[in-house]
Amino acid sequence: MSEYQQWAVASTVPALIGVVGAGVMGAGIAQVAAQAGHAVLLLDLREGAAQAAIAQTAKALDGLVAKGRMAAEECAAVLARIQAATGLADLKDAALVIEVIVEKLEPKQALLRELDALLSASAIIASNTSSISVTALANGMAKPERLVGMHFFNPVPLMKLVEVVSGAETQAGVAAVIEALARRWGKTPVHAKSTPGFVVNRIARPFYAEALALLQEQAATPAQLDRALRAAGFRMGPCELMDLIGHDTNFLVTQSVFEANFGDKRYSPSLVQKALVDGGRLGRKAGKGFYVGVPEPVPALAAPVAELAPIGVVGRGPLADRLAACLSLKGLAFTRGESADWNGLVIGNVHVHLSRGVTAAQLAAEWQHPESAVMDWPLAPDRIDALALSFAPRVSAASVAAVEDVWLALGWQPLRLRDVPGLAVARTVAMLVNEGSDAVWQGVCDEASADLACKLGVNYPAGPFEWLSQVGAEAVVALLDGMFTAYRSERYRVSPLLQQRRWNDLAA
Repeated sequence: MSEYQQWAVASTVPALIGVVGAGVMGAGIAQVAAQAGHAVLLLDLREGAAQAAIAQTAKALDGLVAKGRMAAEECAAVLARIQAATGLADLKDAALVIEVIVEKLEPKQALLRELDALLSASAIIASNTSSISVTALANGMAKPERLVGMHFFNPVPLMKLVEVVSGAETQAGVAAVIEALARRWGKTPVHAKSTPGFVVNRIARPFYAEALALLQEQAATPAQLDRALRAAGFRMGPCELMDLIGHDTNFLVTQSVFEANFGDKRYSPSLVQKALVDGGRLGRKAGKGFYVGVPEPVPALAAPVAELAPIGVVGRGPLADRLAACLSLKGLAFTRGESADWNGLVIGNVHVHLSRGVTAAQLAAEWQHPESAVMDWPLAPDRIDALALSFAPRVSAASVAAVEDVWLALGWQPLRLRDVPGLAVARTVAMLVNEGSDAVWQGVCDEASADLACKLGVNYPAGPFEWLSQVGAEAVVALLDGMFTAYRSERYRVSPLLQQRRWNDLAA
């Protein structure tokens, strides 16, 4: 048994926990540890900050008592376990110290070296860093093998995910202890290798990046993009979420991941977001971002015409099957035709292609069918209420109206976007799948952890490999290849794992 595992199993008395940093995250970690029965010492170099954090925790717990979600006696016991430390020396007997200070390498390294010299040989040191390399943080420590990433998500008391991040020298037993401890604290841990962004902040970048790219192309409004992604099952759209997070924070994380990956185009920061930051439009905390205040409510759908144009579902595969399911769910009559060449709908004379990363204008030219359109991926047949589409230049006004009437009959708000490759949902989800695939291919995490992390860490409706199983590797690879051709950008290069999955599917 590792020396670092001794304290975790040697006694039924919960170990003393130190938390350095009394901001929102540090206070939340202290609360969770105390609720699990630990005595907690909370330290912050800002005068009065630890006491203020404890007072704020008391207010939050009193709210739970008032709502009947916590007994008054339990509340008092939890608060009694959290004490403010007066200095670093107070933490010398802690079995675990978690640092939650400013997200910068040098201050974290300096603190970790001090803790390394102060704590007993069997104590574990953890960092709540969200993106800095644990290997780099351990540089200069006498016992770097006892440093591990323990990345919580905000708000800590509510969010279940904890990323357990191992650096190059982290001892396996240390990561195992932190995994077990996280479970005892009611959290769901996932293991990650120390690479830029770890699991969640790496895989999630396209959710913001694709929206920002579309805005830079003037392909859509923030409200259209948010509506499209919420209709696909996301709790918040990318623009309103960036407003909530804060554009300064989101931009800094993107910069950090971009620089740590030596300028990989997949993680390029956005000029759109930089302009918001430069202009002080930081989001809700500033009262203005993409939106002033909060987004306006969505207007009610218009009524479709009484008689719809004939509808046909064309193609085969998971996405064509989803289209048929959507039509059946609403009781709309349609025909079903097989085609190895394209998937989508025929509405009157309009060929509405499911997005493959190609514009409607290009499809109209290639197929010699002027009345062509492109539709987004309908990923949530039972709850979708809006879907993006774009039309080739020569589609008549009557044909546009016929397509939009079918959308309305399906209960979908027609979101008319500029004719750009990939539309909104398709390009975003394909890129999330691609990023998750690369993370697994490079050994950052496994497939189950990627799915779990995305659902628990950022509340996605599915994980990248769940989406992959729903739509199929062929559709994802085809869309990314189309985007790569359209933009000539390595941003849309396909992960080797996805390519392998595609060939496996075709050979089956």
